[in-house]
Amino acid sequence: MPRSFFVGVVICFGLLAASAHAQEAAKQLTILYDAFSKSSELKKDWGYSALVQYGGKRILYDTGNDADFFAHNLKQLKVDPASLDCVIISHRHGDHTNGLLYLLKVQPNISIYTPNDEAFGTPSPRAWFTEGVESLPKHMRYFDGKPPANVPHGTAWQTAKIERVPATRELVKGVDLIATVSQVKGTLELPELSLALHTPKGLVILTGCGHSGMEKIVAEASGLDQRIHLLAGGFHLVTSSDADIEQVGLNLRERWKVNLLAPGHCTGERAFQILQRLFGDRYLYAGSGETIPLP
Repeated sequence: MPRSFFVGVVICFGLLAASAHAQEAAKQLTILYDAFSKSSELKKDWGYSALVQYGGKRILYDTGNDADFFAHNLKQLKVDPASLDCVIISHRHGDHTNGLLYLLKVQPNISIYTPNDEAFGTPSPRAWFTEGVESLPKHMRYFDGKPPANVPHGTAWQTAKIERVPATRELVKGVDLIATVSQVKGTLELPELSLALHTPKGLVILTGCGHSGMEKIVAEASGLDQRIHLLAGGFHLVTSSDADIEQVGLNLRERWKVNLLAPGHCTGERAFQILQRLFGDRYLYAGSGETIPLP
């Protein structure tokens, strides 16, 4: 065979190896969807999505508010849905879930991890049906007076490969799912999943909205590692008073010793300003399209 053929084969394998190595070596957080950005090419919308590349894994965290906008941003940022290993949905609100309508068309078998929430198909408690009134006629009894052992709720993603996560657990080596339940008025009993990466410099924690409160999430995660290298995502301070924002920021800085902060989504513009003042050059801009290197 001509020498040029062998040269071409060597170059081809070299490029493939380099590409595979680059993908495995990538350690970064890329914001895919938010309402603020330096890019005029990306759709801005109220919602959140981020791509985590770490330990050779490509993990999608949330999917934004609009399926078409989400698809557009993925294309603009050259994120191939087929390259994703799994999806984590932080909570049931539409501005974090609606991109699934696009994603499941192109990746119908992708593994999806969600909170243990009825929106994702948790079963109804059997006690609702068993504590009945036996004297009622059969046609007035739930399930004719003989309820099944398990009554799952339906979900908009009935055919999806969904695994509900009721408690903090390891996803893969070096990656944990942090489960919290909100006790805050307005989102009472809302279950939520945050993501924690174990890095040489401590945890990288990613939140969708932080409805449970940022300190509660950090406290739960600190049981894995008390060093918090980076806290990113939505902090849900958009309706908080300046005094409350200031206190949360001070507690994150002084009590929890958070090294870097990268707020987005529902953190709020006033909170951006206050947190930037409190953290100085340890505050990272995290608009849509931004890539944050991870240790």
